[in-house]
Amino acid sequence: MALSGTNKDGREVRIYEYLDELNTDLADYIAELSEASVKERGVFTIALSGGSLISLMGKLCEAPYSKTVDWAKWYIFWVDERVVAKNHADSNYKLAKDGLLSKVPIVPSHVHSINDTVSAEKAAEDYEFVIRQLVRTRVINVSDISDCPKFDLILLGMGPDGHVASIFPNHSILDEKEEWVTFLTDSPKPPPERITFTLPVINSSSNVAIVVTGSNKAEAVHSAIDDLGPDCPTLPAKMVQPTKGNLVWFLDKAAASKLDGAKFSE
Repeated sequence: MALSGTNKDGREVRIYEYLDELNTDLADYIAELSEASVKERGVFTIALSGGSLISLMGKLCEAPYSKTVDWAKWYIFWVDERVVAKNHADSNYKLAKDGLLSKVPIVPSHVHSINDTVSAEKAAEDYEFVIRQLVRTRVINVSDISDCPKFDLILLGMGPDGHVASIFPNHSILDEKEEWVTFLTDSPKPPPERITFTLPVINSSSNVAIVVTGSNKAEAVHSAIDDLGPDCPTLPAKMVQPTKGNLVWFLDKAAASKLDGAKFSE
């Protein structure tokens, strides 16, 4: 059984009693957006994160999705990446390749990973250049209210501290308005060198999903979703508010355990 509710700002929150339900609904959600995007534009641009997200997307590798999704039309990007070799255990690319991309017929040239042979600063610069080229050719849509890329779907996890992508609480990256992709060399969570999409890019997406499981994240979920007043510190996850897109939170029961329950109806 799942509970869902829509907040007054249009944000949707879905809560699942069982992880298997969450995994199936997440696969349905992604497959439906893929189908709609391919029908409308001929492509589906999706940006992935690391952490537990890839394993939660695992149902996509199984029937019916493995056969019904038009994988050849997918273009894959990373919302954030650790500046390590692609075969390194910390690499988000390796995580996605091992858990998803190697199991479905994605076109290799449609997989856009970072240059792992250069500095964090140069990797961010190069990645933004790649995205700008694909915006120019309209593989990636462009926002109609800014010059930002407009991905069809950005998938995010969230840390116990409320960070999303590699945007951490109280970090200067929170205030970055000009760059599409930026870098950090002082990540509070190892490894220290990373690249990340900035909030303007995340908030320009057509669809954003934040997928969170586990009781250790319940307090951050409460702070990010519930209205706790002006004295509550604003977490990066709370700043994910798509300007003209849709935001859906996928939560298991443990992650949702501290939410104000009045917002949800069966």
